[in-house]
Amino acid sequence: MDKPVCLIDTASDGKLCVQQSALQVLEQIQQPVVVVAVVGLYRTGKSYLMNRLAGQQTGFALGSTIESKTKGIWMWCVPHPTKAETTLVLLDTEGLGDVDKGDSKHDTKIFSLSVLLSSTLVLNSQGTIDNRAIEELQYVTELTEYIKIKSDEDEEDSEFVKFFPSFIWAVRDFTLEQKINDKYVTEDQYLEFALKLKPGSSRTVNEFNLPRQCIRNYFPTRKCFTFPFPTAPEKVSRLESLDPAELSPDFQEVTQRFCNFVFDKSEVKKLKDGYTVTGRVLGQFAKTYVDTLSSGKVPFLENAVLAMALIENEAALKQGLEVYQTGMETLRSSFPLELKEVSSEHQRLSRTATQVLMKRSFKDSEGTYLKSLEEGINNLFHGYLCQNEEASKKRCENILSSLSGTMTEKLKKGSYAIPGGYVLFSQDLEDIVKKYKIQAHKGVKAEDTLEEFLKQKSVESKAILQADNKLTEKEKKIMEEREKAILLAQEINTKEQNQRHLEEKMEADRRSNEERMRQMREKMDEEMRLQKEEAERAMDSKLKEQAALLEKGFKDKADRMSQEMEEFKRKNKKAEKENDELLKKMIANMNKRHADTMNLLKKQHSKQMEAIMSMPKPEPDPGSVILRLLLVGLSSFGGGSCPR
Repeated sequence: MDKPVCLIDTASDGKLCVQQSALQVLEQIQQPVVVVAVVGLYRTGKSYLMNRLAGQQTGFALGSTIESKTKGIWMWCVPHPTKAETTLVLLDTEGLGDVDKGDSKHDTKIFSLSVLLSSTLVLNSQGTIDNRAIEELQYVTELTEYIKIKSDEDEEDSEFVKFFPSFIWAVRDFTLEQKINDKYVTEDQYLEFALKLKPGSSRTVNEFNLPRQCIRNYFPTRKCFTFPFPTAPEKVSRLESLDPAELSPDFQEVTQRFCNFVFDKSEVKKLKDGYTVTGRVLGQFAKTYVDTLSSGKVPFLENAVLAMALIENEAALKQGLEVYQTGMETLRSSFPLELKEVSSEHQRLSRTATQVLMKRSFKDSEGTYLKSLEEGINNLFHGYLCQNEEASKKRCENILSSLSGTMTEKLKKGSYAIPGGYVLFSQDLEDIVKKYKIQAHKGVKAEDTLEEFLKQKSVESKAILQADNKLTEKEKKIMEEREKAILLAQEINTKEQNQRHLEEKMEADRRSNEERMRQMREKMDEEMRLQKEEAERAMDSKLKEQAALLEKGFKDKADRMSQEMEEFKRKNKKAEKENDELLKKMIANMNKRHADTMNLLKKQHSKQMEAIMSMPKPEPDPGSVILRLLLVGLSSFGGGSCPR
């Protein structure tokens, strides 16, 4: 994007609405996204920081009057400067506390959406982090009015740590010395000092502690930057057009540190359990959250994730099947092919389609969509096998039709209806079979089609044999037996080829199942790893907060946190156990489906083997024996002679 666009606007009735044009931009972003949102009181210079993160002087509107310039939430998507194959999404929000709006709930909704959509939240304020500045953040204390984790249970505030972004407080126009008790402190120490709780339980103390406790609970990962005045007061209104030389070196230094920190430390946006968010998913979540808030309801994060999983999983299934079908359609243009060639491409495309599904799907805990993909691919594969067989049969019929054209003409003219005509017919038939055998690219129906052709010619052969008065009845009887042997040999060839094809199908199914199992295990292992890392980060933040409470003398709060952590551990162990059981169940279901398929194929294989074994065994290469006898002469079989 060369400039920002409005992502969330305010409709004429005051309700928030997502702009379709912005969703179309996000829909095209298949990469993971790092989402940085800036919030704060209006006219505090939020847009300038966003422009700097975009690497531009201008872009987001900078107001130079007391009127707020940014309305709703504006979005700017740019390539991430330090993370390859990642998009940086910058969200500049409507200034909070604008008297023209007259609706404090509107501000809380904007703040809540910024929290929900971002992976890093930048709070921008002016002056100092004093009690007034923190009290103005009533939006933090109201977050639980507009964000819930689950609809079926009450959750602790500490659960938000799994969903909420990292937190940066940018203090603009900071003029104080960074000292506490006459000792210089870092920016982060200054922030933690400002968020320090007061002991006691009076109403005044509780009101003082509430916003601070909320920030500590919701945003355990915190960072602070204090920016000096950027330039002379009379030039501030022209900040975006100033030459760098006109800006304070100290301001430029802090700005650069701020940008570097955001680029290096801001994480890719993830959902609970570690699912990576792409631009497309971010757009869908924005619409879901805005529609829910506009309807007067509270977004339940778990429900939103499940709804998103349904959309993404359906799309992943469709995309996987399209990948497979597109590849097989390309292969179809080369039909007929040998079964090994079709099976090999089927396995390759099946593996790719499964990868597509695995990459995009999430929370498919029952393996429903993986099963649907497997069934869809198998149905398509069966269809392509039938098409390949039809193409093979058609090609073989065309070859035989072309090769037997002269024979057909001779039959019409009665060329074989002469003494010795049977030998001539047999010679021509042998020649057709020999030429057919050396034809390339006949495909899987080569033996079946030849068997059918020989059966058809057997009718004509018998008629010619019976009419050939040059042969004795004994010779005719021998020839009939030999013809039966030829047809029997061809029938055995056909059954043996079909048996080999069945074995190839069984092997293809086995390999495909092994590949699906491998990919499914990898995905489940990765999801469990991400869940474990998420739990460890959350536990680490709780331990740090507990240590800070103990250090400041808040033993009661620290003890309550110990109870919270024990419950947190219990829930995590329960989740790990459930995930392990789900994995075992999915593997068992996949193995059962594979076993059912293999049993059907094995039954077919056994029946075909029984049929082959029960057939009488002809002489080795009976066709050549008979034709050689016919060509050499039949005197040894009694009486007559045959022209050489």
